[in-house]
Amino acid sequence: MATGSAFYSLAASFDFSVLVLLGVFLLTALRQVGSFRLQIWQVMSGGAAAVLLAGKISPGDALRAINPDVMLFLFGMFVVGEGLNRSGYLGVLAGRLFGKARSVDQLVLILLFSTGILSSLLMNDTLAIMGTPLVLDLSRKYGISPKLLLLALAFGVTTGSVMSPIGNPQNLLIAVEGGISNPFLVFFRMLGLPTLINLFVVYAVLKLFFPSEFGKGRLEHAEVRLKDPELARVSRLALGLLLGMVFFKLAACSFYPALDFGLTWIALLSALPLLCSRKREEILRNIDWQTLAFFASMFVLMECVWDSGFFQALVEASGLDPTSLPTIFVLSIGLSQLISNVPFVALYLPAMEASGISIVQVMALAAGSTIAGNFLVLGAASNVIIIQNAEKRGFSISFLEFARFGCLITVLNSFIYLFLLNGF
Repeated sequence: MATGSAFYSLAASFDFSVLVLLGVFLLTALRQVGSFRLQIWQVMSGGAAAVLLAGKISPGDALRAINPDVMLFLFGMFVVGEGLNRSGYLGVLAGRLFGKARSVDQLVLILLFSTGILSSLLMNDTLAIMGTPLVLDLSRKYGISPKLLLLALAFGVTTGSVMSPIGNPQNLLIAVEGGISNPFLVFFRMLGLPTLINLFVVYAVLKLFFPSEFGKGRLEHAEVRLKDPELARVSRLALGLLLGMVFFKLAACSFYPALDFGLTWIALLSALPLLCSRKREEILRNIDWQTLAFFASMFVLMECVWDSGFFQALVEASGLDPTSLPTIFVLSIGLSQLISNVPFVALYLPAMEASGISIVQVMALAAGSTIAGNFLVLGAASNVIIIQNAEKRGFSISFLEFARFGCLITVLNSFIYLFLLNGF
């Protein structure tokens, strides 16, 4: 009887906004309407416009649905990333790091582990913003497939961000709402080892699918010079502010919680030197406004879908034990593709708490909702940032191409996290 009621509730909650979301999902996969090729931001913006025109959300509610912290964080990081790239300073830093690589194997391993570990400190979206122009530069410099390096970046930042409470927004939500007393210690202790193993798994899968790229000869390095020394000085200051505030936040979270501050302030204060520089107009013209449009539209559409109650009813109708580790992974990976991982965590964490949860189950939710980003393009915001930035520069990865690698990587990731979490 209860099951029948749950399915009735599921059917009743299926409305126009859910249909629009499915249309967005389909168009993102196809990316083609007749002879017109769609970009991801155009598809999502069309979905938001559809629910607005249909009256499913009022203009006022749509504005309130857009998370200003996320938008300002991305804006600030786009400014810093553009300054570092335009000045050539990012290329100089990359030359120092990747100049040690003697083969494609070494370069991909350095890329995976450097971006993975840094994403656990700087948040995966930050590394996606800064890393995309960097890997496309490496692709041109060494004659390596841009798809290989873009995929390594996408899977590296997503996987690496699992092991930190500030690696991604959903982990931050779990750390705050999940009642974890010392989140940095808990995340690194329980998720550090499986995350490092999974970065090797990503390397193995990429090597399996790109044998000709890994078979290339010794890499030849050339000196990298600054493009704009004046802008590089300001960009170096911006990067120093960014890193300094991140480490101050880490210390504050662990030892002085009263001094903690939001990630938005880190991004905006880091961008301030560039916004006050003589090159600010040039930088503002070239930051990724399209990805900002994608996020604003996504917030509007997801608010409609959330209000429909469809996915809440779907979890209830499944009849699964919400605290079972396999269930947590299956639902995290599956539903994060449709409603994104942050709304999913916001929905699922209270359902788990109502049934009584342990720290292992909370960590499973963090791992599952994060590696959901390795499964399909829409599973993580960082994927969208990377693909949008790459398309601005003439490169692209299709929905199906990403899924071809991502499905296998996600399955392998899940088994490793499940196996090692069961040991706690």
